[in-house]
Amino acid sequence: MDYKGKIQERIKSYSLTTFGKKFIDCNDKEKYITLVKGLMEEIVPKWNNSLSKYHGKKKAYYFSAEYLMGRALSNNLINMNWKSEIKGLLEEYQIDYNKIEEAEDDAGLGNGGLGRLAACFLDSAATLDYPLMGYGLRYEYGIFSQKFIDGFQVEKHDNWLEFGDPWSIRKSQDKVVVNFSDGDVLAIPYDTPIIGYGGNTINTLRLWKAEAIRPFDLEEFNKQNYDLSVKDKNDAEYISKVLYPNDSREEGKILRLKQQYFFVSASLQDLIRKHLENYDNLDNFHSLHGIQLNDTHPTVAIPEMMRILTDEYDMEWDKAWNITVKTFAYTNHTILQEALEQWPIKLYKSLLPRVYEMIEKINEKLIEELKEKGMSQKTENYEIISGDNIKMAYLAIYGTHSTNGVAQVHTDILTESELNNWYKLYPERFNNKTNGITQRRWLLKSNPELSDLITDLLGSDKWITNLEELKKLEKYKDDEKILNKFLDIKQKKKNQVAEYIKENEGVEIDPNSIFDIQIKRFHEYKRQLLNAFHILDLYYRLKDNPDLDMVNRTFIFGGKAAPGYERAKGVIKFINEIKELVNNDKDINEKIKVVLVTNYGVSYGEKLFSAADISEQISTAGKEASGTGNMKFMLNGTPTIGTLDGANIEIVEEAGEENNFIFGLKVEDIKEIEDSYNPTKYYKEVKGLKRVMDSLIDGTFSDGDTGIFKELHDSILKGASWHSPDQYYLMKDFDSYREAHKRVDNAFRNRRDWAKKCWINMANAGKFTSDRTIEQYAKEIWDIKKA
Repeated sequence: MDYKGKIQERIKSYSLTTFGKKFIDCNDKEKYITLVKGLMEEIVPKWNNSLSKYHGKKKAYYFSAEYLMGRALSNNLINMNWKSEIKGLLEEYQIDYNKIEEAEDDAGLGNGGLGRLAACFLDSAATLDYPLMGYGLRYEYGIFSQKFIDGFQVEKHDNWLEFGDPWSIRKSQDKVVVNFSDGDVLAIPYDTPIIGYGGNTINTLRLWKAEAIRPFDLEEFNKQNYDLSVKDKNDAEYISKVLYPNDSREEGKILRLKQQYFFVSASLQDLIRKHLENYDNLDNFHSLHGIQLNDTHPTVAIPEMMRILTDEYDMEWDKAWNITVKTFAYTNHTILQEALEQWPIKLYKSLLPRVYEMIEKINEKLIEELKEKGMSQKTENYEIISGDNIKMAYLAIYGTHSTNGVAQVHTDILTESELNNWYKLYPERFNNKTNGITQRRWLLKSNPELSDLITDLLGSDKWITNLEELKKLEKYKDDEKILNKFLDIKQKKKNQVAEYIKENEGVEIDPNSIFDIQIKRFHEYKRQLLNAFHILDLYYRLKDNPDLDMVNRTFIFGGKAAPGYERAKGVIKFINEIKELVNNDKDINEKIKVVLVTNYGVSYGEKLFSAADISEQISTAGKEASGTGNMKFMLNGTPTIGTLDGANIEIVEEAGEENNFIFGLKVEDIKEIEDSYNPTKYYKEVKGLKRVMDSLIDGTFSDGDTGIFKELHDSILKGASWHSPDQYYLMKDFDSYREAHKRVDNAFRNRRDWAKKCWINMANAGKFTSDRTIEQYAKEIWDIKKA
């Protein structure tokens, strides 16, 4: 039987045995599940064969609190080169493939760039034939499903596993026990295939689910203590319930700590057990395992490794420490000192007492080492245990052989200022690995029209696995025929987004307007508020002069605010208030529209990145570690309006500042003015700025009597107990930002010159593939080889 025939037979069987009806009678969700079950029967043998080719070789392991995977169906079919066959099979049933694709839920395993980076890395490693396995948590409800009620973000549970996940396989035989002082829990692994392009290598993402050792107490049940009979089950399952639970109270902090320890302890036990199945001891563990800590969330793996080696396998301390340091590497994702993770000592002592003792020993070893280096007077600048807290970034640097930043400017800031003392101590440990994205998802899958044009012009599809091939396209930058084709594709993508937004958000937008898009996690340093101020200023200028000469503009926002982050949620409410004002004012003749898309995620992003005209990357200089959204926009031929921050700097280096719209303070400018900065000066003197700022407090908008708009206003002009006024320099950068927008408006009018800017950005996006990043990790940090 041919491949297509085998899948056809399988979906007939699975639809009957899973849903009790014929495939054609199933709804779209049921058809999706049935189809994936049929595909998995073909994938699993290839997966097992792929894993066996790395036996006895060093492998890398990615420890990450989140993986923002996106939908798997199309991505996997493209990578296996099965998509056309499956579409054809469905057409025989008169089934629309796109409806089946839309029936798949985005896996609720991540939130922002950190999780999406992890997903891109897994894709790249499998495509390049590197053995990289992901470890994390199988969150039952993800972070949350976002709704807007009266303009406020409301968090609803994201029940992405309501119908199960047909891509994952429960591996109960590999379960382990994780010990907490208040009770032990089972960690049950679920494995998902990570299929590289071409299907030659299929790696694994292993996610742990928490379950009770004794899920049901019959004795308590028979006593009619029904709550007590399932207490252990509920307590255990809380651990893998939700990504980043609100930790504004101690109960939330305890749960977060449990999550972190649970997944790293389970993962280390898993790796050590597998190692000992093939070797008599753990002396060579570091020679066969390289573990990357994705930010500080999994840093507790360092003392946990020491606990396992010394307590469970009686290894001498120094030998165990040598193995631990050589095994682990650490990726730093934040420049913000206040965001560097710290944990109260009392939580570790109460929940993980033995692990805390390991941290104490590690800290003692560090102090002893510093004294040997003649630094006994400076130990407080390095101590992992300081005051009442444990500094996880310090533990991560000391307990690993590599610390990397994720963009050149980020790494420079770490080594020159924020972590300069550590850099001086261990200069050989610090390195840069500029982030990247996978072109398979962010171009090949999400923008097939542009992908086809690229392949036609290059005469091959080598760019799919070698993005530097795009550089050859630069020769077409003045070719009017090619540029017009590009503009036609961009317009098609804009039309698609306009339809999607009308259907999903109920907002009708002009597909010929400039699509000005800012999609990312809501945070003060990312400065969605600066964007909102500019929109409101533009609206007021239109009200004052309805004949204002401007190209119609559609401002599109997307992103979520953490449940406990009141200021970020206040910015969302403010944008929704502006949206209601602007979109319902007939006097401005629909020259501007505002959209805040609901429940932004990977699948929504795939549509928006390919349709954007201008990419908003406006973080305060020196605050964004890298950014990867900027790379996705660039890859789809979208210029950046942004500060010289994170990867923006390298984007401008590649594509030219003349093809982007740079504004605002640079890192060195901020250093010069930070001690004397007075935002009130700009508030009063910059034309129009006071008017938009005061809309927060003068009754123009309602914050539902929460006081959050006044809090936003005060945070800028007065500051707070934990920060100075306008700590992200919105007032200083506002006028420069407004001028940059005027340059965008002027440039967009010349369609050929605009297309040229877009084209040059796309043609120079080759550096920003995650394939390049993974090659660097593999060779310079992990020392792993291809199959």
